[in-house]
Amino acid sequence: MVLAFQIALIVFSLLLMLLVLMHKGKGGGLSDMFGGGMQSSVGGSSVAERNLDRITVVVGLIWFACIVVLGLLIKLD
Repeated sequence: MVLAFQIALIVFSLLLMLLVLMHKGKGGGLSDMFGGGMQSSVGGSSVAERNLDRITVVVGLIWFACIVVLGLLIKLD
């Protein structure tokens, strides 16, 4: 059981890093390498950016839950 949560934690950590790097940067940084530096003509956030925000939050919460469960499992062993 501990091994499954360790693997899940690694997978969600990598996914979270990828999602954070995909966000549009406020100016400079790693997101500019992937095309995040372009300015859009629309004033607000697009649907894709809002969905990316939501997916990032959900993955972050799952990542946090994996850490808590893994800590409890290791403490109980």
